[in-house]
Amino acid sequence: MWAAVGWGALAASSLILGAVLGLAARWPERLVGLVLAFGAGALISAVSFDLAEEGFKIGGPGSVAVGLAAGALAFYVLDGALDRGGRNALAIGALLDGVPEQLVLGIGLAAGDGVSLGLLAAIFISNLPESIGSASSMRDAGSRPAAIRRLWALIAVGCAIATPAGFALADVTGGDLQAAINGFAAGALLVMLIDSMIPEARDMAVRAGGRVTVLGFAVAAGLSNVW
Repeated sequence: MWAAVGWGALAASSLILGAVLGLAARWPERLVGLVLAFGAGALISAVSFDLAEEGFKIGGPGSVAVGLAAGALAFYVLDGALDRGGRNALAIGALLDGVPEQLVLGIGLAAGDGVSLGLLAAIFISNLPESIGSASSMRDAGSRPAAIRRLWALIAVGCAIATPAGFALADVTGGDLQAAINGFAAGALLVMLIDSMIPEARDMAVRAGGRVTVLGFAVAAGLSNVW
């Protein structure tokens, strides 16, 4: 259990780090775009290899499909309800994909599979551009830095708690439910990527965004096969 607490805290810590970095200075727009592009590539890898593929293995396509639909709908509805758009949507995405992603980490630890280095790296790396971009946007919109830091601290705590929760629930969750959790994270991620993260990266990084996205995908995919 304590290992799950530690890994969960490590994965979620980059949310706070990103918010601090986003508030520390005025980031050049192109640099923010490149960071977003790299994070998008890492998340595409996580969706492909650590969430969807693993979900198919443990629970089958039906359970993954239900989770995908639920995650996509949850992000769409919450984003629309808050009507924030832009980089503020990254805060919603960080919570909706972070909690199930870290549940998956905890379930894997309880099953004796160890930590998926690829998933851990994708979570950590992609959290940075999500929180950097959102914190920068909130500051520019007039939000107080202290309020922004509190928001991201709360999101980080919620995500970190999910890892030991997944560890504790592993014995009572079957393969279908675990596959649905994987699918939920993947669905929320995909909608956030298409609606917010990738368009922002393309607009700010221009043509270089595509190449950096591929680099982020390659790094995360390579790490997923290391451990």
